[in-house]
This record gives sequence, C-alpha cells and structure tokens, in this order.
Amino acid sequence: MSRIIYHIDVNSAFLSWEAVYRLYHLGGQVDLREEVAAVGGDMAMRHGIILAKSIPAKQYHIQTGESIVEARQKCPHLKIVPPNYGLYEKCSQAFMEILREYTPDVEQYSIDEAFVDMTGTQGLWGEPLVAANRIRNQIRDELGFTVNVGISENKLLAKMASDFQKPDMVHTLWREEIPAKMWPLPVSDLFFVGRATAKKLLNLGIRTIGDLAGTDPCFLKQHLKKHGEVIWGFANGIDVSVVQPVPPDNKGYGNSTTIAFDVKDASTAKLVLLSLAETVGARLRAAGVKAEVVAVGIRTYDLQYFGHQMTLYNATDITIEIHRYACRLFDELWDGTPIRHLGIHTSRIKDGINIRQLDMFDKTNYEKLEKLDRTVDAVRRRYGKDSIKRAAFVGSQIDHMGGGISKEKRTVDYTKIQID
Repeated sequence: MSRIIYHIDVNSAFLSWEAVYRLYHLGGQVDLREEVAAVGGDMAMRHGIILAKSIPAKQYHIQTGESIVEARQKCPHLKIVPPNYGLYEKCSQAFMEILREYTPDVEQYSIDEAFVDMTGTQGLWGEPLVAANRIRNQIRDELGFTVNVGISENKLLAKMASDFQKPDMVHTLWREEIPAKMWPLPVSDLFFVGRATAKKLLNLGIRTIGDLAGTDPCFLKQHLKKHGEVIWGFANGIDVSVVQPVPPDNKGYGNSTTIAFDVKDASTAKLVLLSLAETVGARLRAAGVKAEVVAVGIRTYDLQYFGHQMTLYNATDITIEIHRYACRLFDELWDGTPIRHLGIHTSRIKDGINIRQLDMFDKTNYEKLEKLDRTVDAVRRRYGKDSIKRAAFVGSQIDHMGGGISKEKRTVDYTKIQID
C-alpha cells in the first residue's frame, strides 16, 4: 500500500492565533490577518525581531526574523503586536488534538506544524483530498484559523506541497507531479537548502530544483560534501523518514538569553550563566538524564559569536556543577568585549544512573547537591518557578531562571493595549 502523508501548517500562526483571540475573546472588530501587521518582540529587551507577519505585510517584503527597525524602514505604518506564547501553546494543543481525531500517527514538527500519516484511513475519512479538506475545514470552523495541507507519499514532498499557494489551501505533490510542480521552483525553496547552500549552488550554475535534481551527485559531493548528496535526493523526491508520533530522545539540552544591556564585567556574566544553569539543570533532571559535555556560547555587542566546550570527568545534572564548568569555559573564552547574548548547551547525554568516578581530592558532597536540586525542583513545580530563588538574584535585574521564553512573552496584559 502506498503511503499517504500530510504536512499541515498553520498560516501565519502567531499572527493568526492573536487575530482569532482578539476577534472572538476580546471583542475586536479588525482582523489582524487583513492588516499590514506583524508579531514582534520587545525592542527594549533587544528581542526586537519579526516573529510572524500577515499576507498584506508580505507586499512590503517584510520577512520573518528581520529586526523591527528593518521592517519599519520598509513599511513605517506596520502594526506590531506583542508575542503571547501562553496563547500559542493553547492554540497549538487544540490544533494537535483535532489532528489526532483522524489518526494516532501525528508527529508534531513544531508549535504550528505537523506530519500526519493517513495511510490506510481511506475507509474512514475518504480519499486523500477529501480527508485533507475535511481536516482543513474543521480547524477553520472550530478554531477560527486556517491551515495549508500538503499531501504526498513522503514527508519531504508533503512539506514542499504545503508551501505552495497560501492561505487555506490543499495541495498534492505525488512523485509523478515533481517535474511540473517542484522542479521549476528556485533551488532556495527546497527543504534543507539555506542561504549559504543556495549561494554555493547559484555559483555552480544551479538555479532551480530541477537543475539540482539533474546534477551529478558526485559533483555535488565534491563541492558540498555529504550535504550535497542529501539535497540531491530531496530534489528528486527521495525521503525514507517516517512519521514519529513519539519524539526521539534529545541529543542535547541547552538554553540561551539575549541580555537587555551589554555585559562588561565577568561577575554579571557569571550570574547570567547561573540563571541559565538553573534552567538547563532542571531540564536534565526532568528528563532523567545527565550531560557529559558542557559548552558556552558568547555573542558580543557587534554580533560576533564565540563558543567553547569541554568533556566532563563525570556526567552531571547538578546546577552548581554545570555552572562551575560554564564559568571555567567563560574565563577561557571571553576577551573582555561587551556581551549581548550568552548560552549554555550540553550534549553527550547519558541515562541518569547515579554513577560517579571517585576522586580522593574532591571533597564535594554530590549526593547532597543532587537532593537539594530535586527538592528545589519539587517546590517550583508545586508553587511556581519564582517561589524559590538563589540569594544572588535578590534585587538583581537578571532573571533567576534565564533563557527560553521570558515571562514577558508568556502572557500579554490586554488592558494596556488598544484592541481595534
């Protein structure tokens, strides 16, 4: 039996979810999706980038990921609304619940998109186009926002199909449709071809996906190494990956934060690292794993990036131990240039078996530290993460659990916003 795979993607997700919430819950009269509007971060906190934009905003060439300053240079009257990740999580959950009404084989690919394996469900929901339109209509009618559905025999082609004309559309990209529908597209539209790769391909005279598909893979490997073979396969519609309802284990845990001011002293930087170690350690413990490699990343005020890592003698999930190694890496890496962004990342993840190589010169009571961390985790789970914090953060402008989605992005005080 041929596989039937859908890729379902919410149209302008963050903006759509905000628009629906304002219309149906806040009494709004204006649909943000029909305005020149975008969801953007807080410029004062230096998170001032475009996270999602409306279709009318695309006419001004507003791009996701560019700064609000750049976007407003293109369109001075661009309407910016703040992000509300708490709302997005609820909308995403409702979206996934509808998909799981049709099949248990749903792989959440991101907060606003999923792969769905509909193989063998024709007897329940009809032929692929019929079932896809049924799902699309149900999401629009029950949740108020629209999606695109791409249909094919593998995940790659389904994802390519869902990126065709938007919004609120269903598209197929079966293997026999590749020459007509996919090959004429610019090579930059192919999944896994980023800006740097697209530039290299253009320099090689490869402009369309069809050009790439017809290129000798050995030639591509010479210029792009293994990645060249991978994208050649994608250009020819080759993808053997399967829909995974249960996500694979993480290969690493990390967190980073953009600081509201340039950090110019080591003590402040190490306090930021402590706040990141708190969140990274908590995630490791929640997953029941430990990390054997710790890395620190620094982005300076002029957007230069530097990184450094080390392999630990013993895998750990202890906050203070992660922080200690992070500070050592920081001292070896930092040259005094003002810092805009800091991150801690861990890898080489091990099962959280409590085995530690003894060191006769190390007098640290690691068992006590582990019990302390788990007690703090339990308090925070029950009473909230702000219920207990280290004394070093009292009176500090540094969040005691930094990185990820900040508190100001989790909710929005709509009483302070004019809802049109």
